[in-house]
Amino acid sequence: MLSIIEQIKQGKLWDFHGGIHPAENKDLSNKSPIVNAGIPQELVLPLKQHIGSKGDIIVAVGDKVQKGQPLTQGDIAMCVPVHAPTSGTITAIEQRTTAHPSGLSDLCIVIAPDQQDTWCDKTTYADYEDRDPAELIDAIRLNGIAGLGGAGFPTARKLQGGLGNVDILIINAAECEPYITADDRLMRDYAEEVIEGVRILRHIISPKLTIIGIEDNKPEAIQALEQHVKEDDNILIRVVPTKYPSGSSKQLVKILTGREVPSQSRSTSVGVIMQNVGTAFAIKRAIIDGEPLIERVVTLTGEAFKERGNVFAMLGTPIAYLLDKFGYKADKKHPRVIIGGSLMGFTLPHSNVPITKMTNCILAPKRKELPLHTYEMACIRCSACADVCPSSLLPQQLQWYAKDQNYEKCEEYNLQDCIECGACAYVCPSEIPLVQYYRQAKAEIWARSQDEINAERARQRFEAKQARMDRDKAERENRFKKAAETRREEMAKTGGDDAVAAAIARVKAKQAAAQNEKPEVKPAVAAAIAAAKAKQAASAQGATSETLPDNSEMAKLREERKRQARERKAEKEAGESTTSASSNDSKKDAVAAAIARAKAKKAQQAQSESTSEPVAETETVDPKKAAIAAAVARAKAKKEAQQAQSEITPEPVAETEDVDPKKAAVAAAVARAKARKAAQQTEAQSETTSEPTAETEAVDPKKAAVAAAVARAKARKAAQQAETQSESTSEPVAETEAIDPKKAAVAAAVARAKARKAAQQAEAQSESTSEPVAETEAVDPKKAAVAAAVARAKARKAAQQAAKEQQNIEED
Repeated sequence: MLSIIEQIKQGKLWDFHGGIHPAENKDLSNKSPIVNAGIPQELVLPLKQHIGSKGDIIVAVGDKVQKGQPLTQGDIAMCVPVHAPTSGTITAIEQRTTAHPSGLSDLCIVIAPDQQDTWCDKTTYADYEDRDPAELIDAIRLNGIAGLGGAGFPTARKLQGGLGNVDILIINAAECEPYITADDRLMRDYAEEVIEGVRILRHIISPKLTIIGIEDNKPEAIQALEQHVKEDDNILIRVVPTKYPSGSSKQLVKILTGREVPSQSRSTSVGVIMQNVGTAFAIKRAIIDGEPLIERVVTLTGEAFKERGNVFAMLGTPIAYLLDKFGYKADKKHPRVIIGGSLMGFTLPHSNVPITKMTNCILAPKRKELPLHTYEMACIRCSACADVCPSSLLPQQLQWYAKDQNYEKCEEYNLQDCIECGACAYVCPSEIPLVQYYRQAKAEIWARSQDEINAERARQRFEAKQARMDRDKAERENRFKKAAETRREEMAKTGGDDAVAAAIARVKAKQAAAQNEKPEVKPAVAAAIAAAKAKQAASAQGATSETLPDNSEMAKLREERKRQARERKAEKEAGESTTSASSNDSKKDAVAAAIARAKAKKAQQAQSESTSEPVAETETVDPKKAAIAAAVARAKAKKEAQQAQSEITPEPVAETEDVDPKKAAVAAAVARAKARKAAQQTEAQSETTSEPTAETEAVDPKKAAVAAAVARAKARKAAQQAETQSESTSEPVAETEAIDPKKAAVAAAVARAKARKAAQQAEAQSESTSEPVAETEAVDPKKAAVAAAVARAKARKAAQQAAKEQQNIEED
C-alpha cells in the first residue's frame, strides 16, 4: 500500500463535501501588473492587525520615525509588532474606525508622511540556510509578519507549532473567492521571490514534502512558478479544480492530502502546516531584504472603479485615498464599498478606514453587478445550505439557535467549525443572511468564554493568596513556638526561669494588688475636702435665698382661693340637691342654706384673721398719711357694701326656675335683709375705727397707722362676706327663673334702680371722704389732690362694675 506522500507524488487528489461554483469575475483585475499606490497624506495604523494581543506602544506623539521603524513591541508569540510604512511624524495616538465587520473603533497610531521615504537600519539574513530555525522564526516575528490569506494568524506562532510535528508543507495559492486576484498577480509578477520564500519555510520546518496548491483558473501563475522551481527543491505544484471554497485551510488539506482536520483543531494536528503565497513573499522580504511587513498587495475591483487592478498599498493607507486615486464612481442609489470578496467580505460604514495586514481586496460593485439582499424570508427547510456546506454542518439548525440566542445548542452543533465562507447564504432561496447570524453568535460565545476564563483566573489567584496567607501564618506560629521552646531550654540550662513568663507574672500581680488595695486618705486632706464641701453648700444656700423671692403670701392667697372654690362647688352641689328636692321638703332647703351661710361666715372669719395680722405690722409712721388711709378705707367699705346690696337684690328675681315662686320670693327677701345687715355692720365698723384714729391722730402716729391697717382689713372682710352671701343666695335662686317672666322683669328693673342708687351713694361718699382728707392734708396739697383723684377713679370703677353686672342680669 502506497503512503500518502507517494500517492500525492503520483498526482492523486481528494475532494471535500459541498462547495459551489459562483461567478468568478477575476478578469476585471488580473490583466494588469501590480502598481504602487503611492504615499498618502496620512497613515492610520491600528495596533491590532492580526489574531492575538496588541503590542506596547514605544513611540509618542511628535516623534520622528523612519520607514521600517517598529512602533510597538511584544514579548509573546501571539503579539505581532507594527512598523512605520514610511518616514514621517507621529501626529496622534487615538481611536479610529478599523476594518472590522462590527465597524467599531480601536487605538491607532497616526503618521503624517514627510514624502522622503527614508529607511531605517535593516537586519538581513542572506545566509538563512546557515541560521538556526528558531533565530529565523524570531526574525519573522520581529518583522511583524502575519498570515496574509485573510485570517491574520501570527506566522511565527504557526511555525513554532509545526516544528517537528509536520511532514507536509502546503503553500496556499488557490485564491478561490470571486473578484480577488492579489495572489494571482503576485505569482505572475514576483514568482521568483515567492519560491525563495517557500525555500526559507522549507529550511525552517524541514518537511518531507512541499506542495503548492493552485486552482486551474490561473494558468499564467502556474507557468511562472514552474519556471523558478528546481528539481532539488522538492516542491510540487499541484493544480486543483476550481471550486469554492477550496482555498480554505481544512478543505485544501483534504483535497491535497486526503487528511481531514478534526473539529476545532488546526492542520498541524494531522501533520500538515499551511502558509499563504503572500506570506511566503513577505518572509522572503523580511529575511533576505530586511524589510518588515509594511505593505501588501490589494485588489481594486468592481464596476464602480475606473482603474481596476492590484496595487502595493502601504499599511494604514485610507481606503478613501485609493478610491480617489483609482477613479471610484459611487452608485447613485446604493453606493457600497466592501472589504474582501463578494461572499466573505463585509461592507464598510465609511471610506475613512485604513488598509491592514488582512485586507486583500476592495470591492466597489454597482447595484446590478451585485444585487442587494434586503428582504429576509422564512426558512423553507430545503436543505440547500446543508448540501453545500464544506464543513458538513447544519446551517438551518445553527441559524435557528443563533437567532434564539441558544448558544449552548450552537456549540453542540459545532458552530466553531464554520469557516464563514458564505456558501449557505449564496444558495439560500429565502435570502437569509446566515453568515451574519453565525458571526454574531461566535462573538457572543467568545465573550462569554473570556468572562469564564477571567473568573477562573481570579478564583485561582484568590485561592493562591489564601494558601499563601495560611502558609505564612503557620510558619509564623511555628517560628514563635520554636523560639519559645529554645528560650525555655536556654533558661533551663542556665538554672533560671523563663524571663518573659516571669515578667508577665509580675505585671499581673501588681495589677491584682492595685485592685485589692483601697486608697488611703490622710486626715488633713479629708478635713480640707469636708470644709470645701461645707463652704460650697453654704454659698449655694445663700445664693438661693438671695435670688429666690418670698412667695409665702402668694401661696397663702392661692390656697385660700382654692379653698373658696371648693366651698363654692360644695355649696352649688348642695344647692342643686336642695332645689331638686324643694317641692317635696322645704325644710331641707332652709337647713342647707343655713349650713352654707355658716360655712361662709366661718371662712370669712378665718380669712380676716390671716390677713389682718401682717397688715398691722407694716404701716408707715406718718399720722397724716394714716388719717388719709383711714378715710379711704371707710369710703371703700361703704362702696363695697353698696355693691353687695346691688348684687344681692336682683339675683332673687333670676332664680326659682323649677320651684315654688313664693318660696323664691321669701328666699330673696331674706337675702336682701342679710345684705342690709352686713352693710350696716361694715359702716358701723368703719365709723368705730375712724373715730379713734382721728382722736389719736395727734397723740401717737404709730397707733394711727395700726388703726388704719385694721380698718382696711375689716373693709376687705366685709366685702368678702357680702360676696359670699350674694353667691350663696344667687345659686339656689337662679334655678327658678323660667316660672313667671313678668316677675323677672320687675326684679330686673328694681335691680337696675338699686345699682344706680349705689353708684350715686358711692360718688357722694367719695366726696364726703375727700373733705376730711383735705382738712388733714394741709401740709401737702399735692398728695391730697392725688388721693381725691384715686377715690373718684375707684368710685367710677365701682359704678361701671355695677352697670356691667346689671347688664348681665338683664341678658340672663
